[in-house]
Amino acid sequence: MHLGVNVRRVRLIVYIAASALTGLAVSVSGAIGYVGLLIPHVMRMIYGSDHRILLPAAAFGGAIAVVTADILARTIAAPSELPVGAITAIAGAPLFIYLLRRRFA
Repeated sequence: MHLGVNVRRVRLIVYIAASALTGLAVSVSGAIGYVGLLIPHVMRMIYGSDHRILLPAAAFGGAIAVVTADILARTIAAPSELPVGAITAIAGAPLFIYLLRRRFA
């Protein structure tokens, strides 16, 4: 602010650019990559920012999230299967929106 930069505008531009880049990364890697974006944030909210705990918790949390999504994808439409990415997107999109809204507030 002291250097003449409009901090609010720059912050908004950076958040929009980060969201767009995240969307591009998910579109390239698939919605399973979405788990890698969201689970570390959830684990950070639960366990704090100590990386000795956060790294293993994020790894196990991601594995549990994908297995849970796979089980749900196989059982929701019993004779056929839904894509696992659809389940992770349905579960992850509201959380991602919450995280973005929390940053702006």
